Amino acid sequence: MKVRVTVSLKNGVLDPQGRAIHHAIEGLGIHGVQDVRAGKLIELEVDNSVSDADLETMCKQLLANMVIENYRIERVASQETV
Repeated sequence: MKVRVTVSLKNGVLDPQGRAIHHAIEGLGIHGVQDVRAGKLIELEVDNSVSDADLETMCKQLLANMVIENYRIERVASQETV
């Protein structure tokens, strides 16, 4: 099974990477983008023995900095390639 963990900065935390992306977008001549927040997407391939509690532990202790970041866990059904 595939698991996606999306990690993003909490509201109120400064995001220098998002600010740099926003500046670059304006440099392309594209206006109207109000704000940019950068995060990270982590994809894990796990077997059925990995519990929701195991995933929570991974996120809280390794994948996200709980002081400044939030995370969201999404289990995705694996798609077979034909």
